Amino acid sequence: MTTKKILYVAFAILFIACNTETAKKDTSLNVSFEKFTLDNGLEVVFHKDKSDPVVAVELMVHVGSAREIEGRTGFAHLFEHLLFLESENLGKGGLDKMSARIGGSGANGSTSRDRTNYLQTVPNDALEKMIWAEADKLGWFINTVTEPVLAKEKQVVKNEKRQRVDNAPYGFNQQIIDRNLYPKDHPYNWQVIGSLEDLQNATLDDVKTFFKKWYIPNNATLVLSGDFDSKQAKTWIHKYFDEIPRGQEITPLTKRPGEVTKTKFLYFEDNFARLPMLTFAWPAVELYHKDSYALNILVQYLSQGKKAPLNQVLVDELKLTSRTSMFTYTSELAGQIQLGVRGFNNVDLNEINQGIKTAFANFEKEGISEKDLNRIKAGLETRFYNRLSSVLGKGTTLASYNTYAGDPGYINKEMGITLDVTKEDVMRVYNTYIKDKNYIATSFVPKGMADLAIKGWKEAIIKEEKIIQGAEEKFDPKIAAKYEKTPSKIDRATEPPYGKSPSLTTPSIWKNQLDNGLQVFGIENSEVPLVRFNIVIDGGQLLENMDKLGVANLTARLMNRGTKNKTVAELQDAIQELGASINVSASKENITINGNTLAKNYTKTLALVEEILLEPRWDANEFELLKKSVVGNLRQQSASPTSITQNVYNELIYGKDNIRSKNTLGTIESVGKITLDDLKSFYNNNISPSIAKMHIVGDIKESDAIASLENLNSKWASKSVKIPEFKTPNAPNQPTVYFYDVPKAKQTVISFGAPALAVTDKDYYPATVMNYILGGGGFASQLTQELREGKGYTYGIFSQFSGTKAAGPFTIFSRVRTNVTLESAELVKKIITDYPQNFNEKDLATTKGFLIKSNARRFETMGAKLNMLQTMSNYGFDANYVNDREKVVNEMSIERIQELAKKYLNPNKMIWLFVGDAETQLDRLNELGYGQPILLNKTKEKIKH
Repeated sequence: MTTKKILYVAFAILFIACNTETAKKDTSLNVSFEKFTLDNGLEVVFHKDKSDPVVAVELMVHVGSAREIEGRTGFAHLFEHLLFLESENLGKGGLDKMSARIGGSGANGSTSRDRTNYLQTVPNDALEKMIWAEADKLGWFINTVTEPVLAKEKQVVKNEKRQRVDNAPYGFNQQIIDRNLYPKDHPYNWQVIGSLEDLQNATLDDVKTFFKKWYIPNNATLVLSGDFDSKQAKTWIHKYFDEIPRGQEITPLTKRPGEVTKTKFLYFEDNFARLPMLTFAWPAVELYHKDSYALNILVQYLSQGKKAPLNQVLVDELKLTSRTSMFTYTSELAGQIQLGVRGFNNVDLNEINQGIKTAFANFEKEGISEKDLNRIKAGLETRFYNRLSSVLGKGTTLASYNTYAGDPGYINKEMGITLDVTKEDVMRVYNTYIKDKNYIATSFVPKGMADLAIKGWKEAIIKEEKIIQGAEEKFDPKIAAKYEKTPSKIDRATEPPYGKSPSLTTPSIWKNQLDNGLQVFGIENSEVPLVRFNIVIDGGQLLENMDKLGVANLTARLMNRGTKNKTVAELQDAIQELGASINVSASKENITINGNTLAKNYTKTLALVEEILLEPRWDANEFELLKKSVVGNLRQQSASPTSITQNVYNELIYGKDNIRSKNTLGTIESVGKITLDDLKSFYNNNISPSIAKMHIVGDIKESDAIASLENLNSKWASKSVKIPEFKTPNAPNQPTVYFYDVPKAKQTVISFGAPALAVTDKDYYPATVMNYILGGGGFASQLTQELREGKGYTYGIFSQFSGTKAAGPFTIFSRVRTNVTLESAELVKKIITDYPQNFNEKDLATTKGFLIKSNARRFETMGAKLNMLQTMSNYGFDANYVNDREKVVNEMSIERIQELAKKYLNPNKMIWLFVGDAETQLDRLNELGYGQPILLNKTKEKIKH
């Protein structure tokens, strides 16, 4: 065995001194790791973190879409799916089923242009099981892929493409950009998900050849990050991985930038777009190129914040949009810079184009100041810490550095490179990669509005899928794979035992209350030098009038736009110079101020929160811009099948007279009527510490946290606020089928359910336990196993109880292939009808195993701890509520599950909503047996009957 042991114990972070023009080093974080390599080439990285009894396990394979060939695209992503299904020793359901039993975060994976990774966090008593399972991926998997398995998973992947691309606004934009930015023979010319045609044409031999070439130990990295014994983990890794043979040597691909010999203007009429969007793309540099760091700062400066040159021109001066977006898309072989601007309704994209030119000209004259450079660097520092705030985040970061840089120690170097970027570097990369350079421009416009596209355009041709009933190949996923098992020197058929069971340790929680009534909840946590906090003010949309829907949302958003003594730009600068983030938002039941900052800057960050909360600026120009932005969002929602479903379903559940049925953004009509005085009135009447709670998690003591709130206590006066109650209707007495027509939709969005329970109801948590095997347990659930794994109808489906302080609905939600709309509904109907009878001892054991064992990782992240505090304060639970829920799980029986299922899962007392293509699917739903569907909207397209 080749062993290379590297222990890094000092990670140098540069502290940005924003009031000077110098940067001062401060070694405040230690990231240690150990790396060794097996004889077969597998590279292994360990990172120890004993803060929680969990381990993140990540297997990263150096293969993405760039290792595919034209005509056989989508294979890398297809394997991301296949490797969860089965292996020789884990059996059918493979890792997904084991993850549920052991209380894991859920087997997950992702595919990029350059790598595929498989990852999850598990209680540390399951580490040997995970190492055994990951080894099965590389050595004992490919024989289980048969023709039926491949046929079914093709359908799942095609459903994912329909969901993410074909049925989404602007979904084809990246495809058009990349196939014009890169030559046809460049591996970035095609999309990671591939084409429907290539996926359909993939043969079993194609798939097996791809696997055997790339899924080999000498092309993979295994990372363990968390609380484990290194010596024992090494023993297990050798035991399960050593006999997997080394594969052929992999020749690295040559770095090769995109090529744009002349600027191209392309346009596309988008069936799902309601607002015009202009995108520019320039070729740039690959990952870790020295210029990539300056480019990252450049795009942030040009597009983020009030002072950004693009926003100054396009948002404030020309008022053509509410925001601009610019980013670098940096990959292993090449990179690109993209600028996107979504205009307001009917905006001519030629005007946006001219505005971009003006903004660039302004930047060329003025450049970037040292102060602005440092504030961007400060934000990058905080984001770096956030990325490392979980063992999974650290594991993925180490795996990425090892895969691309050949050195996990790059974790200790890259931030330093970023912080060494100068003003001159930023201007140099602008001149090198953007100024006067050729680019690709795409104009995405609503159907019939090509006149909004940039002049000199050429239409981009996209081969769109046609809806044909019964078009997919038939398969029987229940046919067991027949193969000769791959031999092994050890017994792999027996799942390894658990290690020592970790105990549930609830974080130590402190509570306090200020004189003005503000309740404060906190958890001290010094794993990383960060503090996360929020102030939650009850009320939200519940305090609105029906004729002024959207007031709470606008109030919250306007509070972000400056204070009495700071303009919008000055406030943004003050926040960013601290490397902090502050955001005010509104929801159905509250207005929330969220903060995230380095611990050393907490007091200064809180001072800015006080200004935002107590001294809003009420800027009239910003108010009008926000209204236009909200109206633009509402217009776009009107074309999004998923947004349509959410809005229509809420009205069907709660009734039109219940404010809980309304969109928190309001309506186009209501937003048009709202005045600045309406916002001031809402603020003056409803923002009070008497109905507020503050939650603080991070590297700060209780005494320091309470002392920091002295100003808030004395300046924020309490007032009485009465929050109206809106009664949730009872479940309907009979089923009704509703259909909302979205012509030519490639998927039907389904939402089935009925009013059910509030979080504080006695049955609420037991009902969520009951729902785990039905649709709350991901791949352990019957809905997923039947509709995705069994039939290939959907990419994902779930069911949930979503109550709050008020009763909320039980809902089953999915996006299914259009031509199996009826079949999907019939299968859901059968599953929920049979559920009380077919729930068995194995299901109960899986439910208990997951819900109890997953407690070991329940409080691992700062976000999880913050959520715990919010749950306690919102519902009046004490700190032992997790133990109380564990008791509910332990005492759960099959009889109790059956009782709850019969009470809350009645298909004959549900709303059945379908949002999709009425012309091909409406009449078919008569066969569901719940009467003739009610068509909720009339479209211009003729519907056949």
